[in-house]
Amino acid sequence: MLACFTEQPGTTPVHCLRSAELDDWLSQQPQALKQWVHSNHFRAKCGQILLYPNADGALGGVLYGIQNKHHLWDYADLYRQLPPGDYQLQGAVDQVWATFAWGLAAYTYNKTITSSRRLYLDTVRHKDVLVIMDAIYWVRDLINTPANLMGPKQLQAAALTLKKYQAIITTTSGDLLKKSYPAVYSVGQASTDRARLIDIQWGKPDHPLVTLIGKGVCFDSGGLNLKPSQAMRWMKKDMGGAAHVLGLARCIMVLQLPIRLQVLIPAVENSVSGNAYRPGDVVMSRSGRTIEISHTDAEGRVCLADALSAACEQEPELIIDFSTLTGAARVALGADIAAFFTPDDQLANALMMSANQVQDPLWRLPLYQEYRTMNASQVADIKNSAEASYGGAITAALFLQTFVNTTAWIHLDLMAWNLKDRPGRPEGGEAMGLRALLHFLQKRYPIRG
Repeated sequence: MLACFTEQPGTTPVHCLRSAELDDWLSQQPQALKQWVHSNHFRAKCGQILLYPNADGALGGVLYGIQNKHHLWDYADLYRQLPPGDYQLQGAVDQVWATFAWGLAAYTYNKTITSSRRLYLDTVRHKDVLVIMDAIYWVRDLINTPANLMGPKQLQAAALTLKKYQAIITTTSGDLLKKSYPAVYSVGQASTDRARLIDIQWGKPDHPLVTLIGKGVCFDSGGLNLKPSQAMRWMKKDMGGAAHVLGLARCIMVLQLPIRLQVLIPAVENSVSGNAYRPGDVVMSRSGRTIEISHTDAEGRVCLADALSAACEQEPELIIDFSTLTGAARVALGADIAAFFTPDDQLANALMMSANQVQDPLWRLPLYQEYRTMNASQVADIKNSAEASYGGAITAALFLQTFVNTTAWIHLDLMAWNLKDRPGRPEGGEAMGLRALLHFLQKRYPIRG
């Protein structure tokens, strides 16, 4: 849980002000404070901060400039600029966005570091914020954990922590995986950390079934089509899809959304050894369709094919998959915006509305059916990677759609990583689209009463 949030009353007030509000605020303050503000040339520009003393010379309060009180990132640099202490927001600020920004900025992967700055607030009013923030911390931690400490076995252990919410968790591996999820087995067969399919079930039988699927490639060497060293450097993040569905699942469980939840995670390591799957191999999938391996570095979609087939067998009302699938999506949208695909316009519109409301950017890309021929194979039902480099995110999504028998499907292709340090967005693992999908699910499956 977040050390920066507590129910205790605060000690040092923080006034978040827009430039146009500063003069009105100052008009109600003592002359000494007015002079202090003017002497320090504080004009409440966005991100500008001013600490002011009380009559005893100790810290009496903080002024912080914002441009739009309803914009998340306007508050993001506040935490970094404050000295150690206990703080409380004052005035007409947006408590939700300020709280999110504080929590996102307070995160550190180094678990030996404790927060020296605490924000006091009413946790009853902000329960959802704290639940989501806790999940984001978990997602970031899972992605940031080095691959030697976060292989398929450790990813399974992370999933097992959901048992405390009465989740039922089963794992398929070894010969049974080879029989039931042959495509997953093929991708992971070269690793000493055995591939596995993690299946999480939660909720009441009479609630609508929603299935979450997360790509759990715990390290991606590229297989025999070996990645260049720079491209391989951060491939511990290739299980980012799995981290996202675990975080989202925990939010659903804690908030008690009225759904019957299934989570499927193919957990593998794409390694190189004498029994690694090869370019040109034809592998069987759970659906019975054969897949030509045209490129061993397009392994995530091969794993997801089996998970999507398994999901469809249960006839869920909705399927959502998260995956760090293609560089092409990053070329199209950059690193900050997750791409999503769905054949259902109503789902797309509802998801975009949620993304905009919670300031968690997503953008819809098309399932352009004319590109389906780019996945055609002469020796199998489909090949896992198109030969041409154009439209790579679309051809990957079309590959996945082959294994989906419903239009109630959303596929997210995300970076799950911040390339550089920014306020509230530290370099490293990042939750992308999690808040948008949770809001979408809360609107679609509201808690009654």
